Amino acid sequence: MIEEDRMKMIMDHYENPRNFGPLEHPTVTLRGGNPNCGDTLNIYIRTDGGNVIEDISFDGEGCTISQAAASLLTEFAKGKTVERVGELDSDYLRDILGKDIMVTRPKCSRLALETLKSWVRNFERGKTA
Repeated sequence: MIEEDRMKMIMDHYENPRNFGPLEHPTVTLRGGNPNCGDTLNIYIRTDGGNVIEDISFDGEGCTISQAAASLLTEFAKGKTVERVGELDSDYLRDILGKDIMVTRPKCSRLALETLKSWVRNFERGKTA
């Protein structure tokens, strides 16, 4: 992806976030944050009663990168199995956000992914819905 196109995509997700706002009747609500820069994030998930993420959304406040990454991640995760989402890693974000952003803003770019993956680990251990 050309860097100019990548930045347009990031700005679009920041200015017009997808899946923004709380879900009605979520199965689980996750909270994440980065105290060093003030980014906050809530992720709302509704599963199908099994291992499929039926719906997912987020809200919060923060920098362009943290909020755009959350928007992109919710787009990916909707309709996927918990296992598929658990396979995501920083390479997924690097491919979307770009290496420069991942290097210069690692905590901001990984906030949503790390918050979601902590739930996935608990889900797989049978600790949460």
